[in-house]
Amino acid sequence: MSMFSGLAWIILCFELGAFLIVYPWMDGWDQNMFAHWREGWNHIWLSPWFRGAVSGLGTLNLIIALVELFRYLRYWLFE
Repeated sequence: MSMFSGLAWIILCFELGAFLIVYPWMDGWDQNMFAHWREGWNHIWLSPWFRGAVSGLGTLNLIIALVELFRYLRYWLFE
């Protein structure tokens, strides 16, 4: 069971990271309820700085997925 849960965690981190890196720069980013949530929020939501911060979180998730993958492989294959 722990083997499956570790693999599921790695896949979740990788998919979430890939999504957060790519989606802020796509056309659908401004077509949701958060883009028009409050007055002035649309300016922040469409800012390249905010999009870059979200992509940075995605990069962090990819790094976590890679670290967990190496830890997973070292534990299950070499011990």
